[in-house]
Amino acid sequence: MQRERVADDIYVFTSELYAQVTAGAVITSEGAILIDTLVFPEEARAIKHFLEYRLNSPVRYVINTHYHSDHTHGTSFFDGAHVVAHARCYDLLATRGRDGLAQAQQSTPELREIRLILPQIVFETGTMCIHLGNKTVELRHSPGHSPDSIVCCIKEDRVLFAADTLMPVPYFVDGSYDDFVNSLNALKDGGYENVVQGHGEVVLRGEVERKIDNDLEYLAVIREHAERTLRQNKPITALDAISIESCGKSRIPLNGLVQDLHRANLYTLYENLRAQQSETT
Repeated sequence: MQRERVADDIYVFTSELYAQVTAGAVITSEGAILIDTLVFPEEARAIKHFLEYRLNSPVRYVINTHYHSDHTHGTSFFDGAHVVAHARCYDLLATRGRDGLAQAQQSTPELREIRLILPQIVFETGTMCIHLGNKTVELRHSPGHSPDSIVCCIKEDRVLFAADTLMPVPYFVDGSYDDFVNSLNALKDGGYENVVQGHGEVVLRGEVERKIDNDLEYLAVIREHAERTLRQNKPITALDAISIESCGKSRIPLNGLVQDLHRANLYTLYENLRAQQSETT
């Protein structure tokens, strides 16, 4: 696991075991606020050791930015912390999350000590703030990647933990294309010092607006490809010829995993557009 300090009291932890997924910690005068918890027990324990023993900052709150396992599995290692999320995250963890963990534990022995932890504090609309010591973290619903996705802004530092609303390539297979576009537009002109993506490298202040615009351009381009393929009555496999580079993204990030995400995006768009077409005919 890699550790990076992005502000005086803010750390980012990046997994070396799964898709460069990130977690973050905000150190306050009264303890730490942890944003996501990574996948594997060894990494969650390493975060806990660093915060509680190296920094003497026990974790008071754990924020689950969405229910996906790579962001929530480690929650059970932070006993005594208040777990915070969107209300939809509670529902999805209790259903899909519980089933997914049971399946993963059958095939991956390292995950068998993980317990599913449901959020105790949830919000549904607008924003919610966590005030701890000298820090304020504002949580805002940001659906698109998944129905329950949120972003977290540390107000005193203008650091945004965007979770999977920002990652090397937008990915909406478990969410909504239209919601994703709206959520990205809502991030514009935020004046952030740094933005922590849900996977991959931290986006620096001078690059944030360009990153958001590039993601919006990518989403517009792949929609055009899906619509044209459908209009020409081509099979879904015709989309395999649409490279990620031709849509404005690199194939290199996340050790090439972005290519699989790109293909899944195209297929999802095609199927959704075809279903909409069927409903209107």
